[in-house]
Amino acid sequence: MKRGAAHFLLLSVGLGLMASPLMAERNLIPSLESIPDVCPERPSEPDWMQNIALRDAYQRVLVQDIYRAQNMERIVETGSCDCGLRFPAWDNAEVTFQENHANANRSEMLQASDSYNRRANDLRPEAQAICEAVGNW
Repeated sequence: MKRGAAHFLLLSVGLGLMASPLMAERNLIPSLESIPDVCPERPSEPDWMQNIALRDAYQRVLVQDIYRAQNMERIVETGSCDCGLRFPAWDNAEVTFQENHANANRSEMLQASDSYNRRANDLRPEAQAICEAVGNW
């Protein structure tokens, strides 16, 4: 009887140890909703960008790059990094895209994306310093 109880105890402990990592892994599954640490009230991308066909994703990327470059420029020009300035509505980026790039071909849009990325990256250190000073980086 003691032997049966010992086996049962070992089996129970073993199963418990096996289940424990599985339960821990379940807690590590990231959620699809990520809330940023800085400026959590950011405007959403326009619907057309979120629903764009995969083959046209470069258009979405271009608008994102325009948005990022404009925001870095705004921060550096004003010396301010409040949330509304750092993450404004997408309107200006959309207008820039429509007026300057909407009729471009894929290759031209990729070149434009590269250009906006360079602009944003050049301004990033200065913008980062301004934003870090107010805790918005």
